[in-house]
Formats: sequence, structure tokens, C-alpha cells
Amino acid sequence: MSNRQPRNVVVLMGGPSAEREVSFSSGRACAAALREHGYQVTEMDAGADLATRLIAIAPDVVFNALHGRLGEDGCVQGVLEWLQIPYTHSGVLASALAMDKQRSKEVFAQVGLPIVKSIIVPAADVRARHVMDAPYVVKPNSEGSSVGVYLVNEAANGPPQLDGTMPEMVMVEAFAPGRELTTTVMGDRPLTVTDILTDGWYDYDAKYKEGGSRHVVPAQIPQEIWDACMDYAVRAHEALGCRGVSRTDFRWDESRGLAGLILLETNTQPGMTATSLSPEQAQAIGMSFSELCSWMVEDASCNR
Repeated sequence: MSNRQPRNVVVLMGGPSAEREVSFSSGRACAAALREHGYQVTEMDAGADLATRLIAIAPDVVFNALHGRLGEDGCVQGVLEWLQIPYTHSGVLASALAMDKQRSKEVFAQVGLPIVKSIIVPAADVRARHVMDAPYVVKPNSEGSSVGVYLVNEAANGPPQLDGTMPEMVMVEAFAPGRELTTTVMGDRPLTVTDILTDGWYDYDAKYKEGGSRHVVPAQIPQEIWDACMDYAVRAHEALGCRGVSRTDFRWDESRGLAGLILLETNTQPGMTATSLSPEQAQAIGMSFSELCSWMVEDASCNR
């Protein structure tokens, strides 16, 4: 990318994934914030003609506000590398690794980060019998935002009745009890720790429906746990090879102290509305939403 300030930014949003509507919320919010900062912004719903439309516009930067498959798993990143258009967030390999929950956990284990046991099994087996001692969680291996997540309690009478939208192969993961914590990394800097409070399971509705969850930022937790979240988030970001902004989610069982802190996953394209977790953390350290979006545009590059 040239040294001049990029003025022409395409914000990619929508797309074909299960998180299409959430992506529109992120993209429209980011587009508005970037216009506030003086950028010329084109909002683009990512479809099959994506490459043709990008070639016609020839933007200085693509702000990737896509969520879920194709937009977050290295596919769009590969298109942008091919077109040599600088873009935000992580590159092809880091995006693909982070989106594959099992492979990313293998990377985390290699660098000594705490994870829980998980297996990849046919969805048909999960419907037929308990493939792991309850409590456990069933989820797609390559979706985000708690899409298609099932919690199987110890009191469950039988295996979960997964709906027909679940993929052929799914992840079954030992349930990690405790509080939901999360930390955003911006560049190489961890921002803060948020404690996410819900009345029940932190599922898709809890994340995105009004009143579904409450955020305590900064989290009121022991210094040892705070420091570990900040350290683990940076180590996860670096181990996967992430760039730009990422967010790492944890579960913490208070009764076990530091041993009760478990890394769940790293999100390379966290939600980007003004009230989403990562922008909220930026606000907590004194960075406005528009400043965060502008930083991401200025950080954009190819070969990420």
C-alpha cells in the first residue's frame, strides 16, 4: 500500500453465511464511522460477482466486515490477495486456522494454552448416542457467533436432536463451566478483559438480541486471571498468525482459580457495531469507534 492515506474504501458485508444479518450490522456501522473520518466509502454485499465489482471500483483498501464462512475463513482473503487489494483483519492462513475450531485448538495446545477435550464426529453419531460423557457442547467446527450450538446437560435423557442445518461432521467438546470472559488484541496489544453476564447459556440470541447479555468492562476479576487473559489472548493471536484485530474468548471456573481458565476460541473478525465487544473494549481504553475503524484501515495490507 502506498504511503498516502487511503481515501477509497470498500466495506464488505452480508455474504452467504449464516451470519449475514450480523455482518450487515457490523458493515453499516463501520461504513458510517469511516465516513465520519473522511474516507470515501462504498458498501458492498459480497456475492459471486465480488471480484468483478472490486476490479471496477479499484479501492485503496477493503474493510472486511464479513462474518462466518467464506468471509472469515480465508476464502475472501485469498480473492483479495489475488487482486492485490490491501485488506483489514487476518490473512488467508490465520483466517482458515481460526475458523477451524479443532485445528486452532491443536495450535493452542502446541504453545501451551489451556483448552478442553474435543472430538470431530459425524452428526449422525451425535444424534444416535452420547459420544462423550455429559455435560458437553455440540457445534459446527467451522462457524462463528455461537451458530448451531447445543449444550447437553448431565440430566439429559438422550443425545441432542440436532437440526437438519448442522454439517455432516460436528465438534463435540467437554463443557467448560464458569464465567464468560473475552479479550481483544489490536495489532500486538491486548486491550482489556470483559466479563459477559447472561441469565442462561451464551448462545446466538444472548450475543445479538437486545438485553441478551450484559458486559462488565473492565471485568472485576482477580489480577492473576486478568493477566492470564491478556497474555493468553496475545499468545493465541500470535500462534495463529493473526493480524489487525482479533478477540479471544474464555471460560473461567472461579472455584479452580487459574486452573479453571480455559481458552475457547479466537475470532479473527469480531463483531464491529459500536456496542460490540471489541469496540467496547477500545472505548474502555480511550479509543472511539471511528478511531478504531480508521486504525484498521490504516493497518490494512496484502500478504497478511
